[in-house]
This record gives sequence, structure tokens and C-alpha cells, in this order.
Amino acid sequence: MNYTYIIECRDKSLYTGWTTDIGKRIAAHNAGKGAKYTKSRRPVKLLYIEEHETKSDAMKREYAIKRMTRQEKLAMIKNGNSPVI
Repeated sequence: MNYTYIIECRDKSLYTGWTTDIGKRIAAHNAGKGAKYTKSRRPVKLLYIEEHETKSDAMKREYAIKRMTRQEKLAMIKNGNSPVI
């Protein structure tokens, strides 16, 4: 399974990504190895997750979410999937 996710960083900024192993990816972010952006903004907290059948679908969704405004992302998080790890 492939996942698109949104995490909240220590500075309250939002980061969107995709992965095949959500638990491992969040651990990597918190270890400073997940992404250049999150490395200096640890710890991070998973706020939102979506499942996708293919890598392509997950990456397309990541791109779409990254184009949203912060307010749109927060509304989606409020009405969407709650994280389950």
C-alpha cells in the first residue's frame, strides 16, 4: 500500500509527503532523516493519512495537497482521516 500524509512540525508548519511504510517514515522524520525540510523542525506529528493503490496515485495526491493553501489543508485534516499507526 502507498500513503500520502501530512505532518505538523514543531514550528506548526505542515509537510506533505508519500511513503509505503508510514510508521517507518514518521520515525525517519523524527530521527532527522526523513526530509531536509523536517530535519530542523523536529519532532513531527502525523495529522492526516490517505491510502492509495499505486505509487503514482500517492505521488499525484501529494502534489495536489502541496498546491493547497494552509487553510484548505487544515479543513481537509479536520474532516478527513485520523492517523492510525
